[in-house]
Amino acid sequence: MGEGVKTFDCEGRSTREINMFLKEAASRGMEAEVILLNPDSRHNLAVGLTTPLTIRIEGHVGYYCAGLCEGVAVDVKGGAGWGLGENLMAGRVQIAGSAGSAAGATMRGGTVIVGGDAGARCGVAMKGGTLVVGGDVGYMTGFMMQKGVMIVGGNAGEALGDSLYEGKIYIRGSIDALGSDAIQTDLTEADITLLSEALTDAGMDMVPADFKKIVSGKKLYNFDKTEKEIWKTAL
Repeated sequence: MGEGVKTFDCEGRSTREINMFLKEAASRGMEAEVILLNPDSRHNLAVGLTTPLTIRIEGHVGYYCAGLCEGVAVDVKGGAGWGLGENLMAGRVQIAGSAGSAAGATMRGGTVIVGGDAGARCGVAMKGGTLVVGGDVGYMTGFMMQKGVMIVGGNAGEALGDSLYEGKIYIRGSIDALGSDAIQTDLTEADITLLSEALTDAGMDMVPADFKKIVSGKKLYNFDKTEKEIWKTAL
């Protein structure tokens, strides 16, 4: 990988300048690791990277950090705004602190890890991958989740797993209310193994057996009536 670790000071630089540097580093294979100093909660850092690159960010970031990426490894030594790791295709995005709303939204692969809490609609429309939150999550977490695994070490707000189609949600704490067509089911040995491996990988010391498993009740898959019949009733 050539030159080893490269440090880039974000102070006084625009977001475009920072992201252009990261894209160049990734495209040329310049560094095994890039360290960003003084991120100052900037928005849209490390977005749209599709070539492997390891990025360590020393501080807080704003919204949409590491969005639209594939194959990157982003480690944020702080918190993040909303949309962390949005539409991640592959790779790993990890933050030490808490995240705003919609962390891991529409992600299709890879791993997103939030050390603290996450806001509302965490994992909304997930289509794959693994999302791990060490603390609490807000309302409508897992809304319209279609595939993947979500692990919540704390509590959840209202409407957890609302309109869940596929995928699995594991939660250790309390649930204010389950969403439409979300049901609790028993853990299997395969679930215990999955949880053990994912929690170890995330560096979280939790007992897999303490988690509850939430899946789809599969009552929203099909309509009971044809469209023509529905319109007759409406009129």
